[in-house]
Amino acid sequence: MEEKKEENLNDNFEIQEKGLFSKIALFFLEIIKVALLAAITIGLVRYFLFKPFYVKGSSMEPNFYERDYLIIDELSYRLREPARGEVIVFNSPVNSDYYLKRIIGLPGERVIIENNTIVIKNKENPTGFVVEENYINEDTGGSTNITLGENQYFVLGDNRDSSFDSRSFGAIDSKAVVGKVWVRGFPFDRINIFEKPIYNN
Repeated sequence: MEEKKEENLNDNFEIQEKGLFSKIALFFLEIIKVALLAAITIGLVRYFLFKPFYVKGSSMEPNFYERDYLIIDELSYRLREPARGEVIVFNSPVNSDYYLKRIIGLPGERVIIENNTIVIKNKENPTGFVVEENYINEDTGGSTNITLGENQYFVLGDNRDSSFDSRSFGAIDSKAVVGKVWVRGFPFDRINIFEKPIYNN
């Protein structure tokens, strides 16, 4: 009788041990599942909806500075066309870098820069209107007269005296546009959600 009792105790212990092991295994399996789903979700969000971007250089001062950490919205332009005044990230037409600039001219428009003034001519304003910008500190130098194609944009840096932009490399194609600047996440004292400016047209 004592031997049978001892065997039963051993059997019960083995069953309990196996049950505990199964519970621990299931727990870690659930953690792995959650981690994989989180990684997939973050990956999809990062590569198809939003991307981080660090500012390099001074071409967008005084609104964006070196090492500003930005979140780029890639979704909006799949649902609508870019708008004047929005700050975008795009593939450089001259090298493998990404550029950060502001949209000034839209597809089909004629952009004229002379006497430190930007004039836009389009269907709504055939005689042209002056682009008034309260977000820059200096006038727009140079001389430009360009008519944009159906899928082209004219972009400028906010630091007009120190920006390599469409005045130099011409219009950019819509296919080069990665997305628009949505949020500045760093530095913390300048966290901001960006809206496009309102123009007089």
